[in-house]
Amino acid sequence: MIPVRNDKEIAKMRAAGKALIEVFRTVDPLVAPGITTLELNAEIEKKILSLGATAPCKGYHGYPAAACISVDDVVVHGIPSLKVLAEGEIVSVDIVLKLDGYHADATRTYAVGKISPEKQRLIDVTRRCFYNGIAKIRAGARLGDAQHAIQMTAELAGYGVVRAMTGHGIGTQMHEDPTIENYGRPGTGPLLRSGMCLAVEPMIAMGDWDVRIDRDGWTCRTADGLPAAHYENTVLVTDGGCEILTE
Repeated sequence: MIPVRNDKEIAKMRAAGKALIEVFRTVDPLVAPGITTLELNAEIEKKILSLGATAPCKGYHGYPAAACISVDDVVVHGIPSLKVLAEGEIVSVDIVLKLDGYHADATRTYAVGKISPEKQRLIDVTRRCFYNGIAKIRAGARLGDAQHAIQMTAELAGYGVVRAMTGHGIGTQMHEDPTIENYGRPGTGPLLRSGMCLAVEPMIAMGDWDVRIDRDGWTCRTADGLPAAHYENTVLVTDGGCEILTE
């Protein structure tokens, strides 16, 4: 069952979203050659706590960090480490925070210094996948409409749509109904209602969509070793469309 939030709950979701925007404002200038992903994670956690929020990823099923930081061929769930970011890499920073009982979730893929035109195009198309997807979200629409738009945007650009990882509903829990795949058929899936909150997150691969999981049980990589990008926001379904809460 997909929760429908009342006005009081929506206000708390907006507040959580605004707090997460502040966290990303801290991240933006830090992503550069020479910083380790562990150092980046520490700054993220410090900022979350300074806002009176918590980092629910830390300890979630044993996950050890406040953020997921995924470099180049890592699609999602990269564990922060002593890995030093290098010129030409791309890095996806996925952050969830919890404020006053409600969650916000967003991801950005950054260029580390100067990157190739091919990697920049991947980042740009992944972002476009998100916006083309949410353009189909409104009360009375089917979730499959948005999923199909994401898939078509990626595949027409020649990219693979990761199928093993999905978006999700969000609210008092980090992961709620519905599961939001980045592929699908229009006119199918749950009927959307005003007040639903969704974490929409295209994960797009430069090559094939197949992935593998490292021995740590978390790190999800493209099977062919080619880069992947990730763009995510928490959105609120409204009668006329949707409101982005984390941008």
